[in-house]
Amino acid sequence: MEKIDDYIQRITRLANRNEKINVQLQELVGRYESIQEKNNLYKNLSEEYTEDEGLEESSSKRKTRRFRMVSLLYVVIRGFRDLQEHPKSEELVDALDEIHMLINDVARKYNILRVKTIGDSFLFASGILKENHTNPIDVLLAAREMQEVVKQHCYNINNKKSFWELSIGVHTGPVTAENTGKKNSPFVLSGESVNVAYRLGQMSNPSQIIMSVMTYELVKEFYNSKKWGRLPVKYKGNIDVYSFEGIRANLTKPDNELEPNHDFLVKYGQIQFLDIQELFLDRLERELPRNLYYHNVKHTIDVVTEVELIGWAESLNEEEVLLLKLAALFHDGGHIISYREHEFYSSQIAREILQSYNYSNEQIETVCRLIMATRFPPEPSGTMEMVICDSDLDYLGRGDFIPVSNALYQELKDRDMIDSFDNWNKLQLDFIKKHQYYTKTARNLREVNKLSQIDRLKRLLHSEFSMAKK
Repeated sequence: MEKIDDYIQRITRLANRNEKINVQLQELVGRYESIQEKNNLYKNLSEEYTEDEGLEESSSKRKTRRFRMVSLLYVVIRGFRDLQEHPKSEELVDALDEIHMLINDVARKYNILRVKTIGDSFLFASGILKENHTNPIDVLLAAREMQEVVKQHCYNINNKKSFWELSIGVHTGPVTAENTGKKNSPFVLSGESVNVAYRLGQMSNPSQIIMSVMTYELVKEFYNSKKWGRLPVKYKGNIDVYSFEGIRANLTKPDNELEPNHDFLVKYGQIQFLDIQELFLDRLERELPRNLYYHNVKHTIDVVTEVELIGWAESLNEEEVLLLKLAALFHDGGHIISYREHEFYSSQIAREILQSYNYSNEQIETVCRLIMATRFPPEPSGTMEMVICDSDLDYLGRGDFIPVSNALYQELKDRDMIDSFDNWNKLQLDFIKKHQYYTKTARNLREVNKLSQIDRLKRLLHSEFSMAKK
């Protein structure tokens, strides 16, 4: 009997121990899960705020870079003075998180970088993630949209009135950027431009956007503004400050004064063209074959210049001239891929690049059609095609015809597409006799000189023939 009692006691002790072990096990599992959650949180934060290399990069290895034209947007959320006595103060404080996200969403939409957050104030920069000439225009569109989304978000909370308001200052100028190694805030900016933007944001009244004279001069064709005051700046004295009053009436949609219309986008495209041209000419310099003595960067620049000159003279509108300039810029880019089929590949390159900008499908197709119109022999249809064909063969009526013609001969000879210089001159003479300029402007500018080139070629061939007889 005693043995049975001992056995029961042992089982009871073991059961109690097992129960304690289970409790301890559950505690350990709970602690493990808690630690795992924290590890995941820290991992996500690390991935969000640091580069793939981690945080090992020392400050001595951080790169500093100078940006010559950056538009800075300093945003201050106003309304805290009236918050404590407001009946919906908790709701309004909760709304701040949403407002932060809405402001950041607008910045991302316009490719604007959030540089710094100080409580409920933000510094944004445009022209760093992607250097461009359009950043002053972009930040003002973004600033207006930020104000609008905040107003709409607070509309129902505060009895159909906006409680939180944004004071915004905008300045354009050079900055120095130090790479931080963090993904969300990759740069620390310094320089007088940053100080000016901060001061403008602090000076601005609630629901107001003010800008420095530097920004104003770059955007005045797009936006209405009025003189607002002056700001003392070290080494520069007092600079004029302007209040942003919205998009010009002729550049907005009839049913929405906040929405840019087609004319706005065309004017914007003229400025954006400078960025596209700079990037693509750099690419041509790097990737075109070295033995393109004629179809090189100089020829591309010549054709871009000429389509603009002839286009305006032929009374084309601003959009048509812009599309002609784009076509001229890309029309020989296909030589990167193929010499004989370069027009086709040029149009493919143009389509691929322009799709990443804000051009419509119809505009892109027009650019590609104009590129294909430069195929030999030219058969232009419509004024725009006539303009680009005349511009492409502009050298036939220029004073530098002979050296340009010789460069084209050398290019063809390197590719076994012509045998002798004598035959080349004969081909040139035959071609130039049959050639015609299609636009009145080109005929007025080049026809007389083109006829003189015929005489020069005849004399050149005659002298070569005479020397051959001797």
